[in-house]
Amino acid sequence: MIAKASSRAPHRKAAGSRHIAGNSEAVARIVAAARRHFFAHGFRNVTMDDLAAELGMSKKTLYASFRSKEALLEAVLKDKFQSVEADLEPLAEKAEGDALENLKRLLACMQHHTAEIQPPFVRDIRRSAPQLFGVVERRRRELIRRYFGRFFAEGRERGLVRRDIRIDVIIEILLGATEAVVNPQKLAELRLSPNEAYMNVINVVLKGIVTDAGRAAL
Repeated sequence: MIAKASSRAPHRKAAGSRHIAGNSEAVARIVAAARRHFFAHGFRNVTMDDLAAELGMSKKTLYASFRSKEALLEAVLKDKFQSVEADLEPLAEKAEGDALENLKRLLACMQHHTAEIQPPFVRDIRRSAPQLFGVVERRRRELIRRYFGRFFAEGRERGLVRRDIRIDVIIEILLGATEAVVNPQKLAELRLSPNEAYMNVINVVLKGIVTDAGRAAL
């Protein structure tokens, strides 16, 4: 059935294949399978042959949608960040509620999304696609600034976050610690998954910025 559906998928030029364009079911299935396998096993360990075999389609069909494995990786990363923002935005829109509960929901959301990514993927993308690794780091910084900054400001208004430390300084500390620990070399050295490393950073930063009332609530 997958092969039948894929045979009907329109062929696309390379320029348009970087995005999940045209609502093509075949393209969406390719991206979903690649995302699952790239994140779990690493970019280098998964071949286009592997993906074609799992999806029941030919390599020709894969390359009709994505001109290269790197183009497919780019689409996977775009899909990942879109799903992260789709989950975070509703939380931000409800930011006027219980600040502590909102923060817990934010952390649970981030933990869910980082848990999908395993060390081989982080290692491989830095080695094999350094430009895309740079994109990942830039987008990660943007998300932390946008969402954590909003929640920290809300927490301060409700007496949960210390007023003697500027929000922009807190964000820079969080960014610096994340980049120092959640990288291939440190993950291997500390024997941590990206999720474990990220949540350790968050916990350390949070315990340093919350008030006594916030600490008791946590």
